[in-house]
Amino acid sequence: MSKKVFVNMAIAAISIAGALTAFPADANDSGAKKAVLATYADIAAAGYGDSLAGAKSLQSAVSTLIAAPTEANLAVARTAWIAAREPYQQTEAYRFGNAIVDDWEGKVNAWPLDEGLIDYVKADVYGSESDANPYYTANVVANPSVNIGGKTIDASKIDRALVESLHEIDEIEANVSTGYHAIEFLLWGQDLNGTGPGAGDRKASDFDTANCTNGNCARRAAYLTVATGMLVDELEWMTAQWTEGGAARTGLLEGDADKGIATILTGMGSLSYGELAGERMKLGLMLHDPEEEHDCFSDNTHRSHYNDALGIRNVYLGEYKRTNGTMVKGESLSALVAAKDSAADEELRAALDITMNKMTVLSDEAGNGQSYDQMLAEGNARGNEIVQAAVDALTAQTESIERVVAALGLSALEFEGSDSLDNPGAVFQ
Repeated sequence: MSKKVFVNMAIAAISIAGALTAFPADANDSGAKKAVLATYADIAAAGYGDSLAGAKSLQSAVSTLIAAPTEANLAVARTAWIAAREPYQQTEAYRFGNAIVDDWEGKVNAWPLDEGLIDYVKADVYGSESDANPYYTANVVANPSVNIGGKTIDASKIDRALVESLHEIDEIEANVSTGYHAIEFLLWGQDLNGTGPGAGDRKASDFDTANCTNGNCARRAAYLTVATGMLVDELEWMTAQWTEGGAARTGLLEGDADKGIATILTGMGSLSYGELAGERMKLGLMLHDPEEEHDCFSDNTHRSHYNDALGIRNVYLGEYKRTNGTMVKGESLSALVAAKDSAADEELRAALDITMNKMTVLSDEAGNGQSYDQMLAEGNARGNEIVQAAVDALTAQTESIERVVAALGLSALEFEGSDSLDNPGAVFQ
């Protein structure tokens, strides 16, 4: 759905007060740029490390749930899933430029998914078939053998090999069998409330082999266990790529410094504009469609959007607050830009603050009882306005990122785009 665009926009400078992080060298110096890249790598290692720790806590909670499938243990597992999302979403600013992240990311955070591939769904809401996806209701939890289009899938044993084989099977992106959202669906089940209040409401007895509801409880428990273990393994691998000696860190620090700085800005601009403002927010607002929310089973989308925006801010300011409360901080891209063009830096820092203000309003609104899917509802003037304000802030923020690109003398960078922003008429075709 997304396309790439070159973002070149007219920008008005904004002057703000605020202390800058001291920078030890001239902004033209390669050593200064390498120091910025080292901070960027340090933040990645910390962010993925926190994500790994969260996934391990989730894995422990899932193990407890499977051993004792009570509503209390299901609630603990859901809480652990939500907590695990907080640091991970802040790492999404490392997408759209770092090939090692882009080639991997779909294993852990692909969305949206056709959940009928995995488990039972309510057909009168979900539907019984899809012209685009023959696996739309394959339901491997219920079916030890799946026969589709002359292809037979042996699903008699739910293990890593099976779950991996289903992911984007036949190159259909909606066939998401791994990662956070597959786990989310298994913990919450379908959200059948549309744009009304309420998230998914799966019962703990769906995992209770002694008092099973909806059938196949042992297989469902096996799928949840396998998917959670796979998430831990994937995050362990990515964390290692950013620690000392890791491929992502080494490639960045030993490569061309200007290309490294361009990588940071490409990730910032693409997440800010095409991905977050466009595909994750504006599209759902245009369609008034709750299926376009990122964490659609748990109604946690407001936090995912907030943390995406925070991640952009983190990499520009060169600071990240870990889940244990400690700070990772070093030489910042902000200070590098300020050494070249203080007005461009001030403008972008102001734009980042405005975006976080709008995201805070959105997150607080959900915390006060109006979830993100409710905000998307047609006729919900207040909810629509809150989402649109965040989209506008992200779009303006991207303009400021483009000015920073120019201030650093970098070639025009290619940012991800979205029809919802660039060609709205195409959305309804």
